[in-house]
Amino acid sequence: MRALVADAFPETGLAGLQALGLDVVYTPKASPEEFASAAATAQIVIVRSRKVPRAVIEKAARLALIVRAGAGVNTIDVAAASERGVFVTNCPGKNAAAVAELAIGLLIALDRRIADATAELKAGAWNKSEYSKARGLKGRTLGVLGTGEIGRLVIARAQALEMRVLAWSRGLTDAAAKGLGVERRATPLEVAREADALTIHLALAPETRGLVGPELIAALPAGAIVINTARGEIVDEAALLAAAREKKLRLGLDVFAGEPAEGTANFVPAAAAAPVFAGTPHIGASTEEAQDAIAAEAVRIVRVFLQEGHAENCVNLARKTAARCQLVVRHFDKVGVLAGVLELLRSESINVQRVENIIFEGAVAACAKLELERRPSPAAVAELAARKESILGVELVDLA
Repeated sequence: MRALVADAFPETGLAGLQALGLDVVYTPKASPEEFASAAATAQIVIVRSRKVPRAVIEKAARLALIVRAGAGVNTIDVAAASERGVFVTNCPGKNAAAVAELAIGLLIALDRRIADATAELKAGAWNKSEYSKARGLKGRTLGVLGTGEIGRLVIARAQALEMRVLAWSRGLTDAAAKGLGVERRATPLEVAREADALTIHLALAPETRGLVGPELIAALPAGAIVINTARGEIVDEAALLAAAREKKLRLGLDVFAGEPAEGTANFVPAAAAAPVFAGTPHIGASTEEAQDAIAAEAVRIVRVFLQEGHAENCVNLARKTAARCQLVVRHFDKVGVLAGVLELLRSESINVQRVENIIFEGAVAACAKLELERRPSPAAVAELAARKESILGVELVDLA
C-alpha cells in the first residue's frame, strides 16, 4: 500500500510509516501538478498545509484515507472526499501548546512593541522615550473566543500573567467557565466590549467565517490588541485594518485570508499596514515538539486504519443517517449467510445505512446489526426467521 506524504514531515514520522510496511512517497516540495500525479496512485495521503482539492480526489481512484497533520481540515475538499468514500481525519490538540505559546508571545510583543523597537534598533535608532510607553498586561482583560484545547491553554497562560479573562464559546456553560476560572459572556460581541485584548481560537466553519466582523471590531475599546492564530477567514481584515488606523488597535496575526500555501512566497498582508503590527507566517504549530507529536498521531491513525479498518478522528462520517429501523440477525458464522440477508433486502429495494457483525467466542455464532432506511415487509422477516439452518433469530427495532 502506498502512502504519499506531501508536506514537510519529521524523520521519525516517515520511519514510523515505513515500519508499517507502507511504500512511502515523500514529496514536500512538489508542485500542485506533481502532487496530483503522485496522489493518483496513493491509498493514503498525509498533508499539512497542502491543499487537496476536488480534482485531486476525483482522480485518485485508490485513495482511501486523507490525514491532515494538524487540527483543521479547511485545506481539504471534505465534501468531495465524502462523495468518493474517502475518510478524512486530523490530529486535534497535538499542536495546542505551540499555538497557545505563540498567541501569548504576540500579546506580549504588541503590548511592549517588541517588533517595532527591534526594527529601529537594527536601523541604528535608540528610541527609549517612545518604547517606554506600555500599559502592561497584569490586571488587564483578555477576551477569548473559543475554549477548545488551544483556548484553554491560552487562558491558563493569561491567568499566570494575572490577567482577567472573559470567554465565549458555543458550548461553554457557566459551570465550565467557573472550572476554567473565567467569566462567561453570552456572545462574542459582549466579550469584545470589555476586552483590552482579544484572542481568537475558533475552527473555520460556515458559522465562524467572518465572525469577527465590523460590528464586533467596532465594539473593541480604543487601543485594544487583537490576536488571531486560528484562521484568517474568521476575521474581516479590511474592517480590522480600518479600526487599527482609526482606534489605534494593535494587531498580532499569524494567519491571513488568501495566505500562500507554499512554504516560501511573495506575500504582503493588508494588515501589515496597521500602525502597530506583529505578524508571523502561519507558524503557530511549527515547533519541533508539536511537529513530532503530530507526526506520531498521524502514524497512529494510519496504523489503526491498516490494522483495524477504523479511521480515528474522522471528520466526514454522517452524524445521522436516513436509517429508520435496525434489523438484528443472530446467525451461524457460515459463508454466505450475510450475503443471503443482503440479497433479501435488495429484493425489497431497501438501502442499508450501517452494518455491524459481531462474532461470539468460538466463532460458531454471530450477531449482525443492519440499520435500514425502512422496515422490511413481514413476509421478508418471516422468510429470514424460517432459515433455521443459518438463522438463530431475527428482531426489528425502530430507531428514534
